[in-house]
Amino acid sequence: MKAALLVSTLLLGAAPALAQSSPEDNDKRKVEAFFHELTPQKPGPDFASTLKLPRGYRASVWGSGLGNTRIMAVAPDGSVYVSRRSEADIIRLVDANRDGRADGPPTVIVNRPGLHGLTIHDGMLYFMTVREVFRAPLRPDGSIGAVETLIDDLPDGGQHLNRTLAVGPDKMLYISAGSTCNACDESSQENATLIRASLDGKSRRIWASGLRNTIGFGWHPRTGELWGWDQGIDWLGNDLQREEVNRLEAGKRYGWPYVFEDGKLNPQDEPPGGITGAKWAAASTNPVLTHVAHSAGMQMAFHPGGGFGPDAGGDAFVALRGSWNRKPASGYELARVRFDASGQATRIEPFVTGFMSRDGNSHYGRPCGVAVMADGSILLSDDANGIIYRITYDGATGQAAAMNPPAGPMLEQAARGTNVPLALARPEARATGSARLTVSADGFGPNGAIPREQSEYGLGISPALRWTAVPGAASYAIVVEDPDGSAKPVIHWVAWNLPATTTSLPAGLQERDRLNGGALEGVMQGATSRGTVGWYGPRPPKGDRPHRYHFQVLALDRQLDLPPGATRDQLLAAAAGHVVTTGDLVGTYAEPRQQ
Repeated sequence: MKAALLVSTLLLGAAPALAQSSPEDNDKRKVEAFFHELTPQKPGPDFASTLKLPRGYRASVWGSGLGNTRIMAVAPDGSVYVSRRSEADIIRLVDANRDGRADGPPTVIVNRPGLHGLTIHDGMLYFMTVREVFRAPLRPDGSIGAVETLIDDLPDGGQHLNRTLAVGPDKMLYISAGSTCNACDESSQENATLIRASLDGKSRRIWASGLRNTIGFGWHPRTGELWGWDQGIDWLGNDLQREEVNRLEAGKRYGWPYVFEDGKLNPQDEPPGGITGAKWAAASTNPVLTHVAHSAGMQMAFHPGGGFGPDAGGDAFVALRGSWNRKPASGYELARVRFDASGQATRIEPFVTGFMSRDGNSHYGRPCGVAVMADGSILLSDDANGIIYRITYDGATGQAAAMNPPAGPMLEQAARGTNVPLALARPEARATGSARLTVSADGFGPNGAIPREQSEYGLGISPALRWTAVPGAASYAIVVEDPDGSAKPVIHWVAWNLPATTTSLPAGLQERDRLNGGALEGVMQGATSRGTVGWYGPRPPKGDRPHRYHFQVLALDRQLDLPPGATRDQLLAAAAGHVVTTGDLVGTYAEPRQQ
């Protein structure tokens, strides 16, 4: 057995057990955190029969000697594609004679350093490394055709390199980009998020943020809602942070790294820019369910029903790879997330256990990948021993139902805030006064070309803006929109609570929720159409005619009480009836096709 190392961590702030305590209390306490890595043991030939499952279920070996088996995807022809991180490849396995076991040695399909996530959609194999997403057509013999690079600029992985992807019912690609760290202020806003991208990779946005490492996610087969399992922060003790099951909705924040569970504050970190923990918590969405800390949830698969237990349809199955810093250890099992008839997650329960020794000091496998076969059985990969287990139900009848979640919820969420007038044309922005407000920019004049350095094709720095002072104004707000973009309009900047004494902004502002220093102290920035906060520079498709960018300034008779990351629509709703006057500057931008 490897010795367990006890670490006493000195925390600046309240003890984690005090759920609603504030980190500003400066109450210094010690939290015991363990480095407790279990000793790996080789499972014997009859190990599958010793695994513990609910009555009527049994486990058998579907494939063995397969290496570092990680994420799995089942093709329409029944073949199984498996990523292997250590081998940096994807292999294909087939049970041609349908005897419940893979035939012969695997076939290597493709190699890429850092390869991990994969999925199959509409005859194409999508797969990814840390920074890249690829796709290739599946040939009739199971091999692939020419590999196309879709994305090559995802943010660095840091501590969480194992990225996953899936195609949603809305025919969009969803990519999990974990945090680079245990808990920190990320340099890229795309870290610790779930990203939504077009299938060709040409456009993308942050779907949900504040997600430390949501490797496992999927869509409920009946409701079409997106659910994910997020791994919690380490080194907060045996029982913190608990793993989270979240309903992942567009634009929502899920707390990391400053808030977790039911509003608990991370005593080791505080939000940047002077935002209080309470403000961050109020802007965050709590998980629907939580599970034992440090269990390390991996791939998740919903079962559509059929060919398995009679009540399996609509439940999710999640591989829990197991802890390395908890004593007693947690995870090392396949968990089942129960959903009720309305599609609401109700509880988490063990489904396949027995991978950990009775004394909790050794393990016989690290569950990682989960996939539902066409016959309704479930495959579970063990990445430590190169084994794939098959889980069946004795009284199973028929086949697995088709997995066709409705696209409505994803499409509705994605469409929010689109196909509406520009901010100043909406009734919420109707002015109560007649004072004149003129907006100007240092780098361009009315209807002039915006400098390339301010676009996303260039440096992406915000422009220097100026506007005339308005008598009676208590604050100013800014909304920048492109009515010629696909979202009609595309939102490029949302800012509010600019002091009444401030009538200019310097170029190159930080892209964070709250700004600090001098005249910018307390200025808040909200969400763009990209899902980020701060300035999002022009990024029209290459070769498009010049797009128009409206720099709209609202003079308000009060400051606005809005949460961090507020949207344009939230800003306008809060401003309604308080707009003294408005001003607008239009700039243009086009990117040559061959640039």
